[in-house]
Amino acid sequence: MLANISETAVEDADIAKGHKYPLAFDTPPAADLTDLDLFTAGQPFEAFATMRKQSPVCWHDESEGAGFWALTRYDDVRATELNTKVFSSQRGGILMNYGRADQRHPLLHRASLDAMICLDQPYHMPLRRAHMPFFTPAYVANLKARVDEKVGTLLDTMEARARDSGGPVDMVELFSAELPLFTLCEILGVAESDRPKLIEWMHYLERASDTMRKGEEIDPAFFGAFVQNVLEMFDFGKHVLQARRRDPKEDLLSAIANAEIDGSKLSDEMLDGSWLLIVFAGNDTTRNSLSGTMKLLTEFPEQKQMLLKDTSLISNMTHEAIRMVSPVIYMRRTATDDAEIRGQKIAEGEKVVMYYGAANRDPDVFPDPDRMDVTRVNAKDHIAFGMGPHVCLGQRVANMQLEAAYRQILARFPNAEWTGDIDITPNNFVHAIARLSVDLGI
Repeated sequence: MLANISETAVEDADIAKGHKYPLAFDTPPAADLTDLDLFTAGQPFEAFATMRKQSPVCWHDESEGAGFWALTRYDDVRATELNTKVFSSQRGGILMNYGRADQRHPLLHRASLDAMICLDQPYHMPLRRAHMPFFTPAYVANLKARVDEKVGTLLDTMEARARDSGGPVDMVELFSAELPLFTLCEILGVAESDRPKLIEWMHYLERASDTMRKGEEIDPAFFGAFVQNVLEMFDFGKHVLQARRRDPKEDLLSAIANAEIDGSKLSDEMLDGSWLLIVFAGNDTTRNSLSGTMKLLTEFPEQKQMLLKDTSLISNMTHEAIRMVSPVIYMRRTATDDAEIRGQKIAEGEKVVMYYGAANRDPDVFPDPDRMDVTRVNAKDHIAFGMGPHVCLGQRVANMQLEAAYRQILARFPNAEWTGDIDITPNNFVHAIARLSVDLGI
């Protein structure tokens, strides 16, 4: 029986440094993909393009880890995602590395491993099934009316703030952070009075790697707030999940609290991991897609005009926007046996990192990939949500929110534009837009 994954996960320290087999592609990576600060300028799409051409299965050294194979072509990422027997989520987790032991937050580290996203079969699917009723087409359709109403309310607030200030507003603060939080809490069953806490926790989670990396260099007040907020987040999760075990309701929290693996309810460690996963994944991807879409429509004004003239294109636009934003930058797998990708031999135990943003701009699949095209016929083929057994459970919810948001945004604020002012958190796992200044054009 599986109690918790963190007890059995292979640490980077246990993986031999370097690669066993000769390089099939000897061109080094075009950027240091371990550098968190690199991603504050956005994803390195030019570097990805170089790697796709010159070294699509590229060995990348790590100063603090064993090194990994970076995948940048669509077909290779897709095939690796689908080959779950050879490329494991459970053996080493889904992050590139988990940092030095002295730079980890112990509770965050353990919980980040003890989650459904880090499970292989036979454990993954039973836990996934417990979540599924809350992400079916019928459930999402029922949820949409509440989301539409919330979008209107949030846009009212944005408009009022813009009129009061006479200038731009921060879309992240007033809209992008609020809408996915509302939607997630409706699914989870979190009381309205508790919901503002989740936004604060998300702020610190997105900065966790950077905070632990800097350690004593960071502002002591911020570090203290970070530690306090992480503890509060897990304490809240424990309290609410145990309450749902005692008194189940018709919500996702109850489904998680009462899910079973091998006939037993989840351990406390797995409950921590489940809570962390749902809070982070349920908020972060949609939050950054909402902001990223406003940025794209400003950068491609002719595409925005097409949407204004023909609102039937908005549905396809959501897929195209998510393709281009690719809010999750990568996922990691660990080889359970010797394997081969595009002629490159990969040894058992070596890490493979799949770059979704690179795959989603592969010109062999998406012609002229750096251009937004709201009429793109295969926009839906993007793999920003992953593929196979681990495909994102919440993709229907994310698509629904993005479409609901931009139907109203374009109708109410047809002249809204990103001002060019943006803050992106130092994070190489998710494209975390912390602030986006928007002129509503009113």
